[in-house]
Amino acid sequence: MPYNSIVSRSNVQSLIPEEVASGIIESATVASAALSLFPRVQMSTNQTRMPALAALPSAYFVSGDTGLKQTTEMAWENKFLNVEEVAAIVPIPEAVLDDSSFDVWGTIQPRLAESIGRTIDAAIFFGTNKPASWPTDVVASATAASATYTRGTTAAASGGVAEDLNQTMAKVEADGFPVNGWVTKTTFRSVLRSARDTTGQKLLDVSNDTIEGSPVYYVMPGLWPSGSGVAELITGDWSQMMLGVRQDITYKILDQAVIQDGSGTIQYNLAQQDMVALRVVMRLAWQVANPINYENTSAATRYPFSVLLTP
Repeated sequence: MPYNSIVSRSNVQSLIPEEVASGIIESATVASAALSLFPRVQMSTNQTRMPALAALPSAYFVSGDTGLKQTTEMAWENKFLNVEEVAAIVPIPEAVLDDSSFDVWGTIQPRLAESIGRTIDAAIFFGTNKPASWPTDVVASATAASATYTRGTTAAASGGVAEDLNQTMAKVEADGFPVNGWVTKTTFRSVLRSARDTTGQKLLDVSNDTIEGSPVYYVMPGLWPSGSGVAELITGDWSQMMLGVRQDITYKILDQAVIQDGSGTIQYNLAQQDMVALRVVMRLAWQVANPINYENTSAATRYPFSVLLTP
């Protein structure tokens, strides 16, 4: 991890006017799938217990007028929301701020928020730099539960990619969960638009960003893996996810601190070097409920999400 990154004069020189002021055109901040889709709960401590149904009751016929009635049970298992921290510090010389004609912090803040969202998505969906206290990522969990389907498995005469999507949905429904949303990458739009039968008839209308009535979110640009046999679409029951927020995204300006690396070496002394730094922090947790149901009573093969893989 870098400890000596800095927004230097050369990084923003093009934004410091020589004679005339210049505007800044920024692309829209890309939304986070997890922050957009997961139900949220505000946490008051660093760990919250979430009971999930683990055993279902059974009823029995009674034999005759005086037959013995049998007993049954229900059981719950504890799942935990464990809070982890995501953070970053952006140091910048005060002279650069003074010479700039635009709101540097106002430009940096939304990009930091976007970066936090991308870090969270990468960990939750793909396991990238995932904290040890968090559950196994979505793609790995779906793979372990055999909830994957490969695009191109179905021939065009049998529905092509439209049937591939249907089979991906079927994986979720077979485990007792409804499909209420899709997450994929922007480039998958062309796959959906080009879905045709053998006569050239269009099979899917995704002009309103839905598939089978459920919304499609095109998110996480640059985070999706590439190659054969990797995830390119995730679908499932998003109500089974839970995002616990202990501390929402907060910013703090530092001007009297030192910034050091992992070995303790000071990289910047803000007061001595006439610098300031913007620190951003978010503390959150996530968990999947995945309760037992009558469609699939095996926790080993039950998961409320499935993944479409690249051919």
